[in-house]
Amino acid sequence: LAAPGGSLDFWQDRLAKAGVLTGGPFKRFGEEWIGFYDFDGLGLEIVSAPEGWTGQPWGGAGIPPEHALRGIAGVSLTEEGFESTAALLTSEMGMRNLREEGNRFRFAAASEGGATSGWVDVLCAPDAPRGRVASGTVHHLAFRVNDDVAQEAWRRTLAAEGYNVSPVMDRHYFRSIYFREPGGILFELATDPPGFTADERPGELGSSLKLPRTLEPMRSRIEAGLPQFP
Repeated sequence: LAAPGGSLDFWQDRLAKAGVLTGGPFKRFGEEWIGFYDFDGLGLEIVSAPEGWTGQPWGGAGIPPEHALRGIAGVSLTEEGFESTAALLTSEMGMRNLREEGNRFRFAAASEGGATSGWVDVLCAPDAPRGRVASGTVHHLAFRVNDDVAQEAWRRTLAAEGYNVSPVMDRHYFRSIYFREPGGILFELATDPPGFTADERPGELGSSLKLPRTLEPMRSRIEAGLPQFP
């Protein structure tokens, strides 16, 4: 998560008041960050003033604008090795190899309009336990594509390189294709359109539970399992 420079003390204090234990600050690639786990055990980090980050904060969170989070700065993929995944990211997916530090290798998309696309860190950890789909884990990593035409071009390219790519799947708010990168992590390429305003006005987003058509028959069961917020 990207935070403005000088905000880590604020976030450590805010998290401590919520009963969340933080570690750090630490240094990585010259950037200062703190680490913590959410209540499901998912590891998260807040990075202070990541290079070139220009995201704008949401103003309705009750947090001082000078400390408000600017977005997701990047993700980390823990892999047994890194060479094959690095080749996919740089060759097929067109990312740049930004830098490396120890067993961590950083890649980023060649963004036209700024540096808010985020980075992908590949962490080479052959002795780490194999991941399992469960609470406190990330199921897959999604990348955005402009539209159906771009998605189909990606699908042809990846299939030609030997990746077992899924058919296009209609997710109501976007369309997706899926494949596993060489390390076994599931990647998704999702279109921008139709978008989350397909069944809701922009000013009403998040005010009620919206479900894609395929999940509507299970609404009562889904609602019963959701946490309640005052």
